[in-house]
Amino acid sequence: MRLDNRALATSGNYRKFFIEDGIKYSHTIDPRTGYPVRHTLLSATVIAPDGATADAWATACMVAGTEAAISFIDKYDILEGYLVFSDEKGEMQSWMSEGLRGLIEER
Repeated sequence: MRLDNRALATSGNYRKFFIEDGIKYSHTIDPRTGYPVRHTLLSATVIAPDGATADAWATACMVAGTEAAISFIDKYDILEGYLVFSDEKGEMQSWMSEGLRGLIEER
């Protein structure tokens, strides 16, 4: 994949977390509640016009969760994204925006 005049950032909860009494606590804090997020989105990769924008949207996706992250990425033409999440069975799944598919080059 080649990014011309764009940047990529990834935010995730797959490494920095702790489990207490069987509950997983993320290092991502929801600013609306002040508590760690509790959803199944594990990683959000966002492509945007610059690094600060990509990083901000990747973090926003991690706060919002999978469905809201897909809505954000689909809504704004400047964004492309790749999400990793666990499904209702706890199995890892992924989602990729249509525009990102067009950026991937097979070798």
